[in-house]
Amino acid sequence: MKSGKVFLVGAGPGDERLITVFGLECIQTADVIVYDRLINKNLLKYAKKGAELIYCGKSPGNHQLEQKRIHEILIEKAKAGKMVTRLKGGDPCVFGRAGEEAEALAEHSIPYEIVPGVTSGIAASAYAGIPVTHRDYASSFAVVAGHGQSAKSDERINWGALAKGIDTIAFYMGIGNLQTICERLITHGRNPLTPVAVIQWGTTARQRTVTGTLLTIQREVEQAGIAHPAIILVGEVVRLREKIKWFEQNAVLSPAGVV
Repeated sequence: MKSGKVFLVGAGPGDERLITVFGLECIQTADVIVYDRLINKNLLKYAKKGAELIYCGKSPGNHQLEQKRIHEILIEKAKAGKMVTRLKGGDPCVFGRAGEEAEALAEHSIPYEIVPGVTSGIAASAYAGIPVTHRDYASSFAVVAGHGQSAKSDERINWGALAKGIDTIAFYMGIGNLQTICERLITHGRNPLTPVAVIQWGTTARQRTVTGTLLTIQREVEQAGIAHPAIILVGEVVRLREKIKWFEQNAVLSPAGVV
């Protein structure tokens, strides 16, 4: 039997219109779609009739399917001759574990392609009126995993370089460690008054944004009841939000069900 193929696809950050043309084609032609929790479920309506939909979503402390089992499913379905779309929120290579899945597929000689998507650290920030770079404020940008701030994970993060060498920092999956993140940056030399924004459910109808500084953002987030999923954005570019927060201003004019 001829082997199938796997497409590791970025679904974008939430607004279904931000899927790429290539990504949408992968959804439309797939025999099997293995999808994550944070994708916009409206994208599944583009699946062809009879396509098998397999949910493998993960949330903090609750893994619907372990990563090893996801690898097994992709391999099994492809070996059965199926065209498989592995649909991930944002970009598959930005904390999406596409690298691990591609390794597993390569080890079993399964053909695959990686289809980039719009990552939430850039898209959610843009929807909040905060460009991650700006000629007057920021010429460098970094994305950092914000969860699991243990001693071991700290060894992989150069806090000094982040605090002193990067203009704009986007922390993914870090809302539960917000206070620790702020303290680390201050300890390693970042100005305590550096602006911070926390954007929940970016680019969707549920988007909410709160702002503060490294000293105050934890309190602001608690008062607003902001929770996962959220992006933490640190940097002077956050100051631009009050001037160009277009998403909230345009919300009433947008198509129903989109904003």
